[in-house]
Amino acid sequence: MARYTEESKERVRDAVDMVDLVGARTELRRAGSNRLQGLCPFHEERTPSFGIDPVRKVFHCFGCGEGGDAFRFVELTEGVDFKGALEYLADRYGVHLETDEEDPQAAERRRARERLHELLERAAAFHVRYLWASVEAGPAREYLAGRGLEEGFLREFRVGYAPSAWDTVLLATRRAGFTNRELWDAGLAQRARGEGRLFDRFRRRIMFPLCDLRGRVLGFGARAIGADQQPKYVNSADNAVYHKGRNLFGADIARAHATKAGTVILAEGYTDVIAMHQAGLRNTVGLMGTALTEEQVTELARLAPVVQLALDADSAGQEAMLRASRMADQRKLKLRMVPLPSGMDPAELVQAEGARAIQHHVDAAIPIVQFVVERVLDGADLRSAEGRSATIDRLKPILAGVEPGPVHHDLIRRIADRLDAKPDVVANLLQPRIHASRNTRDAPDANLSRQAIDRQTTDELDFLAQALANGADGIKTLSGLELEGLLRGQALELAAALRDHGLDGIVPWIDGHPDFARSHARVSVRAAELEPSADELEAARLRLEMNQLDREIARARREGFAQSPLVLQRAKVKAMWEALKEDALERSRRSN
Repeated sequence: MARYTEESKERVRDAVDMVDLVGARTELRRAGSNRLQGLCPFHEERTPSFGIDPVRKVFHCFGCGEGGDAFRFVELTEGVDFKGALEYLADRYGVHLETDEEDPQAAERRRARERLHELLERAAAFHVRYLWASVEAGPAREYLAGRGLEEGFLREFRVGYAPSAWDTVLLATRRAGFTNRELWDAGLAQRARGEGRLFDRFRRRIMFPLCDLRGRVLGFGARAIGADQQPKYVNSADNAVYHKGRNLFGADIARAHATKAGTVILAEGYTDVIAMHQAGLRNTVGLMGTALTEEQVTELARLAPVVQLALDADSAGQEAMLRASRMADQRKLKLRMVPLPSGMDPAELVQAEGARAIQHHVDAAIPIVQFVVERVLDGADLRSAEGRSATIDRLKPILAGVEPGPVHHDLIRRIADRLDAKPDVVANLLQPRIHASRNTRDAPDANLSRQAIDRQTTDELDFLAQALANGADGIKTLSGLELEGLLRGQALELAAALRDHGLDGIVPWIDGHPDFARSHARVSVRAAELEPSADELEAARLRLEMNQLDREIARARREGFAQSPLVLQRAKVKAMWEALKEDALERSRRSN
């Protein structure tokens, strides 16, 4: 992969007009001296919570939490990686990109991959032309029409047809200047047994291009058109550009819709995905004929925080849902199951009952944990005491991961109905046994502690926003503080970077640190709507000092040390904070 120089990257950053870039996606209105706001392009909302700082060229949404610089904005809106975003912005704002000198072997590998991408793109375009123009592809067109799929959507997904002759693609690509080795490396050719002769890998099949998020063709899924062809589906073999199980069918088309909706629908087959897009569910992607992998779960998490599983309601589809549940737990993905009619896939449902029917089923999606619980109950022996006891044991770890609330209450009720028992009895049986009574007493304290941590994080980021709003004076204040005691985690590292690199040096420093970039964007956008104020900055610092004392008081309580001096000190700091806030309120009254 070509590496562009740091100077090129900075020239692109300087050339970007943030108002022009973001304004193409959402209407912006001024909301402060250096802040513009509008409806977030990444989630549905009615009241603007999205803002940009056009000077520092960052964005942040206080609703969904997404944020970053211009490169991150393009990554999200165009579905590309950082390199793709850099190239997109360079092209948009007329900046020439210069490359670092590459190792000759690395440069050769990059050029070889680019040739394979070009070859695959040519093959996809050829298949599309052949589907719609050739007599031979008539049965394929009839099959697709019989599935209720319209030409416009088939063309959008670049569905094509591979002719039956053994060397059609082979000869066409050779004429275009590609070698036999490139055909082999791209997965478009294979060798005859015992002869070594190359021939087309895909013949007499409907071709579904398998693409990455940038829309580059990586390989193909191919469906047989004749009853005499086996197997029914053939995919590209793993090669230099295609790796089975890493991508999702249609993700390049669905990504923008999934980002805006905040949900992504996962179907199984290629025609299921196209049919659901045709029915208006444009945030649908497909498994590409593979069992769900961790790489695909990672891709789903990149598209949206909520995944609705519209998988076939057979045993294989159910197993896929269970695998998804286990893998999603590690990525904070919310999974919901779309209840499909038994024996019908999404494409059949759309064809038989129309777009409203599939939308109704998607709207009726249930939490994946409910699906798992019902599956355990359906397969359990509930007639004997031993069977009911074993069922409770199987359900305990499942229910342990469900937070108290309506979902947990509903699950308890469902389980009680199936066991023919009272809900409070079932809830008690499913409750994990706590051996130390101290743990029971401390549980509410733990919840309060989490709330306090969230509040303290907000206070820390608000302090940094005040520091940025005060410019050089704010950075000077940072430099005079013992940051390690006042701040924690990302706020501490961001404050230290601001102190060490200054206002101008912080942006290059956060490149390659997406979490820090997001925090920096949030702080910058917040700072852009604030007026410089030494008093507000000092009030924010005192708020941090109170939080620090709260932590020290809690530590003293746990370890059995005296708390009174700390409590007295906190009271003094609070009095100073209240005095500053009262002065600010009085000035506000006078100005009005």
